[in-house]
Amino acid sequence: MTKHLFLALIVALALLWTGAPAGAAPPAAALQVGTTFPDDFPVIENFYLGKPVIGFGSDVGRVAHVPVIFLHGNNDSPFPTACNPFGHIHDFAQFLLDNGYRPSELWGLGYQGDQCDLLQDETHRSSVAHSTAAAVPLLRQFVHAVLKFTGAKHVDIIAHSLGVTVAREWMLQDNAFGTVRALVAIDGPNHGIIDCSPSPLNFYQLPANGGFTPNSAVCDEYGSDHTPLLSVLNGTGETPGPTRYLVLRNVFRAAPESGDFVYLPAQDGTLPGVPAEDRDGNPHDFSGSALLAGATTIDLAGQGQFDPILGTAHLGILNSPTSRQATLQFLQSLGRDADD
Repeated sequence: MTKHLFLALIVALALLWTGAPAGAAPPAAALQVGTTFPDDFPVIENFYLGKPVIGFGSDVGRVAHVPVIFLHGNNDSPFPTACNPFGHIHDFAQFLLDNGYRPSELWGLGYQGDQCDLLQDETHRSSVAHSTAAAVPLLRQFVHAVLKFTGAKHVDIIAHSLGVTVAREWMLQDNAFGTVRALVAIDGPNHGIIDCSPSPLNFYQLPANGGFTPNSAVCDEYGSDHTPLLSVLNGTGETPGPTRYLVLRNVFRAAPESGDFVYLPAQDGTLPGVPAEDRDGNPHDFSGSALLAGATTIDLAGQGQFDPILGTAHLGILNSPTSRQATLQFLQSLGRDADD
């Protein structure tokens, strides 16, 4: 089965998500992370989609913890939509809500919309609209809006995949390391991705599979470990302070545990592996891409069991109980006071 058929299956399985009913706030034990922003939260326009960003946040409850901003990965959304059944960053936020956080402290940014544009053109997956360059200005506006809305001085960021490097690039551009208390980097492409090889065996190049050709916008940024973006991003240190860093990443050990379709040339759930080459066609090992020098790192295996749709480790690690618990413990170790 080709990845095109897998993507068709994803669309066929897409789940409609409905937010919590309007009205008085339910008891604390029944609180749910929503799928909208407060009415008086600033509208942030996504220039490439021609519509406001989607996401979640709330004005329910006093802000005591450092607010958490959640960033999904490429071709994902901040909650399940009619065109995307994943959106597990929303479930991650719900875990924190169930473990002591308040709705007003949990914020998610959908910097690529609901993914319905992919139904018309799958190559948007690798286009400028899905690039780091397009996402950074949206994150910049969003962080400033959350800080102003909550009155907090700092934020924590929990990011998956492309969201990791989007966060890192914004922090570098704005020297925002004093604003971001902590970055939880879940399987991010910090040193490139495997999907941009010119090899005919790299099926991600096909338009129906995303169009990840060597010169596509996303591959210009991540097709090797020395693209202009990554050379600058990593060139002056990968974990600048005072931000604290936690890396959660997949490692491949042995069957039946899966690989990681963004970094490893092995089968990952239902997705076949592709050659371990960079966008120049040179053999390259991307297995350490998610690492950040100087960060606390937790290696996980067998995470495909937590992706109920494709069985992939790269998506499963975001939905993993181990990832959530490790993140909660990491943030708790830093304290909770939003005014610190």
